[in-house]
Amino acid sequence: MNLVRHRLLSVAGACLVLAAAFVLVTGPANDKTDFPNRRIHLVLPYPAGGIADVATRIVTDKLSEIWRQPIVVEAKPAASGNLAWGEVSRAKPDGYTWTFIASATMANPRMYAYLRWSEKNFVPVGATVWGPSALVVHPSIPANTVAEFIEYVRNHPGVLNWANAGTGASPQLVTASFLNATKLDVAAVPYNGGPPAVLDLMANRVQFMVVQPGLVAQHIDSGALKALAVVGTTRSPLLPNVPTMSEAGYPETNLVAWYGYGVPRGTPRPVIDKIVAGFNEVMQIPSVRDALQKQALQPVKPMNADELAELYAADTEKYAKIIREANIKIPE
Repeated sequence: MNLVRHRLLSVAGACLVLAAAFVLVTGPANDKTDFPNRRIHLVLPYPAGGIADVATRIVTDKLSEIWRQPIVVEAKPAASGNLAWGEVSRAKPDGYTWTFIASATMANPRMYAYLRWSEKNFVPVGATVWGPSALVVHPSIPANTVAEFIEYVRNHPGVLNWANAGTGASPQLVTASFLNATKLDVAAVPYNGGPPAVLDLMANRVQFMVVQPGLVAQHIDSGALKALAVVGTTRSPLLPNVPTMSEAGYPETNLVAWYGYGVPRGTPRPVIDKIVAGFNEVMQIPSVRDALQKQALQPVKPMNADELAELYAADTEKYAKIIREANIKIPE
């Protein structure tokens, strides 16, 4: 009897050990693989109603529907986006706080000396669209190609002005890249956003600018403005007859911005992979792609987490080089 009782106790003890081991092994995994099980907070560093906000809601509304969890988008556009990025950089790395990633995420830490965050505080979890821009001139400029424009400016040094619609924004960095490569002698005129800059371009107060195609397509069609090239992975459907900067012979200045999303560094890899898979699933839905294309945005092909990290690192170095060469600094 004692022998039987001893064997029963041994079997029971072994079962308890196995059960404990099972809990230790599967508990954390379940905590990660059931992500998301509550609402997600996305802090947007740009204004509500702008192109970043519109593109974000197109994608996150569908992802929220698939996951059956709310994704709350909160716009915090103050301080050139630095307020939003600073907040997310300090958030708990559990996958429930996201931010928007754009060129300024990589550029701002190199232009503002006082920031307490950098692009290294974030891990990219999705790249959804390319944000093309266009090199646009006043029609009085006697040039119909990029090469003709460069030749004209070199023959008229110090005469032309260009519209800077926002220091650190993608159009300004693209312009800086173009001017770094061509060494043109022109003057920058600062503006608070693209619309007022476009109005002055049409009035010939400035002679050229880099701008989102959606802001100028109607003015190009009417002849009020002239587009020389598109900074994009492909030609813009809004400007189908305008070549890309690469097609025009200047691939080194074809620096195309992309819109994406990131989480605080330290977020567990299974959670990162789940978010990446979610964005990739959404971006293959035709209605989502069509809605983004109607905003003059070009959908990005699906990428895994490692590919996203490579894109993020490569573009960070590109923007760093542009900022160094152009000596772009923002005073405190």
